[in-house]
Amino acid sequence: FAAGCFWGVQLAFQRVPGVSSTMVGYTAGNKQHPTYEEVCSGSTGHTEAVQMLFDPQVVSYKELLMVLFDRMDPTTLNRQGNDRGTQYRSGIYYHSQDQKTIAEEFFKEMQPKYS
Repeated sequence: FAAGCFWGVQLAFQRVPGVSSTMVGYTAGNKQHPTYEEVCSGSTGHTEAVQMLFDPQVVSYKELLMVLFDRMDPTTLNRQGNDRGTQYRSGIYYHSQDQKTIAEEFFKEMQPKYS
């Protein structure tokens, strides 16, 4: 997931029961292994993101989406709070078709809240 500075996003998910591991990094860009400075320049197209391992018996993917939406405003372009730049844009990433479907349905549920 992406929702601004990855350190804050990571901390939010580390506190969720059922999340066993979190990893931060850059994704959705056009250069392998970019430096922090390159990402901040906006030239690589990357965004700061958090990937996590979780136990679906304890926490569902939909519940993780709820945590994400509790800490971000999906209507702001290239920023979250005081974090500004293309690297801080919002993003929902998935590892399976099932997760993609859950995310699309959740997004539809949430859309009236932001209209």
